[in-house]
Amino acid sequence: MLEGLMIGLQTAINPFNLGMVVFGCIIGTFIGMLPGLGPMSIIAIMIPVAISMGDPSAALILLAGVYYGAIFGGSTSSILLNAPGVAGTVASSFDGYPMAKKGKAGKALTIAAIASFAGGTIGAILLMIFAPMLSSVALLFHSAEYFALMVVGLSAIAAFAGTGQVAKAIIMTLFGLILATVGEGTLFSLPRFTGGIMDLQSGLGFITLAMAMFALPEALFLVLKPKETGSAGGEIKDLRITRSEARAIAPVIGRQSIQGFFIGVLPGAGATIASFLGYAVERNLATKEEQAEFGKGSIKGLAAPETANNAACTGSFVPLLTLGIPGSGTTAILLGALIALNVSPGPRLMIDEPQIFWAVIMSMFIGNLVLLVLNLPLIPYIAKVLSIPRNFLIPFILFFTLMGAYIGQNNATELLILVGFGICATALKFADYPLPPLLIGFILGGMLEDNFARSMQLYDGIAFIWERPMTLGLLVISLILLVLPSYRARRARYHADGVASGD
Repeated sequence: MLEGLMIGLQTAINPFNLGMVVFGCIIGTFIGMLPGLGPMSIIAIMIPVAISMGDPSAALILLAGVYYGAIFGGSTSSILLNAPGVAGTVASSFDGYPMAKKGKAGKALTIAAIASFAGGTIGAILLMIFAPMLSSVALLFHSAEYFALMVVGLSAIAAFAGTGQVAKAIIMTLFGLILATVGEGTLFSLPRFTGGIMDLQSGLGFITLAMAMFALPEALFLVLKPKETGSAGGEIKDLRITRSEARAIAPVIGRQSIQGFFIGVLPGAGATIASFLGYAVERNLATKEEQAEFGKGSIKGLAAPETANNAACTGSFVPLLTLGIPGSGTTAILLGALIALNVSPGPRLMIDEPQIFWAVIMSMFIGNLVLLVLNLPLIPYIAKVLSIPRNFLIPFILFFTLMGAYIGQNNATELLILVGFGICATALKFADYPLPPLLIGFILGGMLEDNFARSMQLYDGIAFIWERPMTLGLLVISLILLVLPSYRARRARYHADGVASGD
């Protein structure tokens, strides 16, 4: 391994490759800040540029820099505008945006930058150490285990349900699962619930739904309730985090770096699921007083998904490089780029072409440092977006929301869907329904159906649940995640009643 590290370091610090790291990070960060223009779009555009280089190491370093740069920068629009730049930063808006509305935009961006750097760096260390072993662990997961993993992700609804809102969260999750069934089915390639609209045959676009759930309602709220939302602007201050805040988020960053990395290792999981599960786990581990802050500007609620999604990005390179299995849509595009460069990712990549494997890992260390150096000095200037007058900010949000939805599917029908769902989301927000569970249900619904259908075919029924111990174990974990918040709430009421009665 030491020999491989030296080869990788020598390749990564080559002036041309070093320039590719910086260039990829800058492009990725900028694209990640723009709602709708995620890493998949820019990587697809840049593949011809990468292939023209002729050097597989430089090409993969560039594309990898764009990938984790986009995830790193995607938190900016989530925090400042409540418009997630990429899917993996949706959970960052749950507490990042409330912090911005309280006048703590600078602090929120600082926490996001440090958590992203730590998650990416620790993830790179874990990748360096465990990549050969984890490739064999990933092979143990089959359709049944992926189905159970999706159920664990859905059980995170409990983390987004406030006091007395469990039923509402379940309803919203079911609504998200229903929306995931629009389009061609898994078992039969026939359109479902499309209403005869050809543009819906491939299903609803995630970007469109994300913009409709978060960005568009925010713009409408700025119009309908200007006094309530106007407090977000003003002077940007409090850019530094205190020692007590650093001590509070340090264990969160440590836990979510490890958890996010291992989730990223699993093909099909990725940064989005890692960020949602990271948020859910930290909310369940928090004290009663800390739980009350989640969704209202908790620093732990921001640090957890930001750490987890960057660590998961690093982890997703394990199945890509060691098995040739793409862990997400973005790594699928990276796999296509590797094949176009005549590189065959798989178990022998470390042996046959160690300069490529280890150069990518070493470039991650350099890239995360570059991202931190680029982002931290710019925070005071980036955060000034909040001081833009509301009459300018509203059309700005609407423009990028509509542009992001159109670019996502490249058809005008998406704009109609965006407006329709945006109005519904605004009404649900007024009725105090949590919107994140709907997005979780939509994201996981397709993968849940796909893996459940395959498992049913392989085992001729649901026998796979008890015949595969790992599947059963994951389902038990999901049940615990659902029951634990209710148990803690009931226990808190029991103690409160005991205090009131004088016992």
